[in-house]
Amino acid sequence: MKKYISYFRMWLVMGLQYRAAAFGGVVTQFFWGFMEIAAMHAFMESDPSAYPMTMEATCSYIWFQQAFIAMLSARIFDGEILESVRSGNIAYELCRPVRIYDLWFFRSTASRLSGAGLRCIPILLVAVFLPKSYRLSAPADVRQFAFFLLTLGLAVLVSVAYIMLIYISGLYMVSTDGFRRMCSSLMDFLTGGYIPLPFFPAKVRQVLELLPFASMQNVPLRVYSGDLAGAAMYRAIGLQIFWLAAMVAIGRLLCGNAERKLMIQGG
Repeated sequence: MKKYISYFRMWLVMGLQYRAAAFGGVVTQFFWGFMEIAAMHAFMESDPSAYPMTMEATCSYIWFQQAFIAMLSARIFDGEILESVRSGNIAYELCRPVRIYDLWFFRSTASRLSGAGLRCIPILLVAVFLPKSYRLSAPADVRQFAFFLLTLGLAVLVSVAYIMLIYISGLYMVSTDGFRRMCSSLMDFLTGGYIPLPFFPAKVRQVLELLPFASMQNVPLRVYSGDLAGAAMYRAIGLQIFWLAAMVAIGRLLCGNAERKLMIQGG
């Protein structure tokens, strides 16, 4: 375990060095945050009875979504992992006394945490002092914030476990470009990345909330805003744990099978 923790620390420190890229990301996230909140205001004013969330909860959802996009987004991949599979450099990692799945999992988690760590603080600090109609609201109490942190940690792990399945698919395919784009689009849409899940029709939402995608950004952002609480919140946490265990087990199985059959071309 020590070697994986060392890899985690190394990639976390490396990721924190890209401050200029993080600054550009902060500017982009502020732009998208304001644009989304303005669109939600227009939607609410057109038909308040059809709006399933309070405006305060919606603003909190959007600002946390933008602050932690580097941690929960389906569009962020580790290019070096993808290239190592394509080029055959994965052979070097197979020679090391490590498990490929565990190594990539720790590395991916560190990369996502470092990317979000540089962006989230300035975004959240500014969002707190915005005008009321755009402001990030404080959690109702300490208990709600504690559950938010718990669900956020689980959401990151579930997101990484899902991305790991995409990485592992590269061990079975000649090219993963099309498959990767399809999985990314699916994750973005079904996690509430474009439209929060409460805005979907009731019957559709009931199905979506059972899928692993709902256990990603949907759960922690709604827990913080107070839109998800009580028995529904405990059920969502249970689903997060279930999908994390299931996807890690599937990923380990597929990765182990691929390692035994993998052929490296070239010399």
